[in-house]
Amino acid sequence: MLTPLLISRYTATSCIGTGLDTTRDALKHCRSGLRQCDFESVTLDTWIGRVPGLERMTLLPALADYDCRNNRLALLGLMQDGFIDAAIAAVQRHGAQRVAVLLGTSTSGILETELAYRHRDPVTGALPAEFHYRGSHNIFSVAEFVRQAIGAAGPAWVISTACSSSAKVFASAARLLNAGLIDAAIVGGVDSLCLTTLYGFNSLELVAPEPCRPYDPERSGISIGEAAAFALLERAPDTLPADAILLAGYGESSDAHHMSSPHPQGLGARMAMEQALAGAGLSPGQIDYINLHGTGTRGNDSAEGLAIKTLFDHPPPSSSTKGATGHALGAAGGLEAVFCALALADGLIPGSPGTRTLDPSIDIDYRIRPQPARLGHVLSNSLGFGGTNCSLVFSRADARTEP
Repeated sequence: MLTPLLISRYTATSCIGTGLDTTRDALKHCRSGLRQCDFESVTLDTWIGRVPGLERMTLLPALADYDCRNNRLALLGLMQDGFIDAAIAAVQRHGAQRVAVLLGTSTSGILETELAYRHRDPVTGALPAEFHYRGSHNIFSVAEFVRQAIGAAGPAWVISTACSSSAKVFASAARLLNAGLIDAAIVGGVDSLCLTTLYGFNSLELVAPEPCRPYDPERSGISIGEAAAFALLERAPDTLPADAILLAGYGESSDAHHMSSPHPQGLGARMAMEQALAGAGLSPGQIDYINLHGTGTRGNDSAEGLAIKTLFDHPPPSSSTKGATGHALGAAGGLEAVFCALALADGLIPGSPGTRTLDPSIDIDYRIRPQPARLGHVLSNSLGFGGTNCSLVFSRADARTEP
């Protein structure tokens, strides 16, 4: 079993809100932030989850080498809810070498490379001299940027396993903390809009021409979004307030069924959920809510629904929040971890914007509208390309002490 870890601070920025207050309000009122695609030169008939005002963000001169949309989004996220101050305080409290920075992303700052290719030398094909690969397109860029911003010097890496990226960093941090190698970890994910993902998913025929409709019988694909989400993980003290939020368990699997399609029976998803429950010392019947991966593609939703029905004799209430934010890809796991923390803190099962009715072939307890509920333990699924899956269990402190 995992020794539960305290999530002492968390924050999220996406198309539904910059920081927790606006995010809470959107979840409470089942509000979507999706809009018709108006990004860059993209001409696709689809909807996106674009963070408003991101273009106005600038970096300090000392961090200019890291300038790209992804790192500007990271900075915008860090600045919300006092998170950057809490991260710096953790570095001062524990020492720079004892604070890890573990983040997830799928494409990092690839947009800078896409833009640079428009300005290649017409004779040599060379990229512009001002293009800085290490600080932008490089996958590690966002972790290096956050380290510089908060002064951390402990272990640092970026996981890029598609949609499970920023869920898996919670598991990585838990292993480092339980091994005694660190005393705190900044975890989460940042992924920003770019041409590669929009045209790439379109070429796979996976983007919807309307706001995505997870678990709906008429679902036709995903809406791509962008987000930055962060959490500060530390060892839990002996005494905790009743409403403290804990990482109670994690499970990871790799079914490797197909490069872009899930295992049709949801094998990898079920394995990840089973491991997460075992790590948390919980039975399926103790889970009060599941935040579904729920992308809005036909294969994903059917496979995940089958996995849940197989594992849970009586599936608990569940919903997909991707109709609100779009699919934030490498940031989705971290973003939805924050949604789970808010669900536990506020006693609210989020709704499923975009979904009109539940697909009758999927036999789970799917909630379309937000609903107040007493929540003690919640499960969050992140199921990535290539069958790389991660499930996380979050609990309230008072639920861990109940019989």
